Amino acid sequence: MSETMFYILFSLREERHGYGIMQHVNELTAGRIVLGAGTVYSSISKLERDGLIEPVKEENRRKTYLITETGTRILREEAARIAELYQHAEVLL
Repeated sequence: MSETMFYILFSLREERHGYGIMQHVNELTAGRIVLGAGTVYSSISKLERDGLIEPVKEENRRKTYLITETGTRILREEAARIAELYQHAEVLL
């Protein structure tokens, strides 16, 4: 999973729309990752197709999404993989 996909999925542990995801990721990464609309919406489409997120409501053409149970499982597996990488990389820091 790419870092971008990880952060988008991580952001959707709470209901958010596309622009909210962009803001949250920017905030989480202290501006290191700035997501464009194209990236966010194409990622949302893929995550929804894969059953990792689902739309929960739509207001004024803004669709709000939330992570699914499957998405949560995948996110946890990815977090464990990243933790293992960090554990091995610690000797370099």
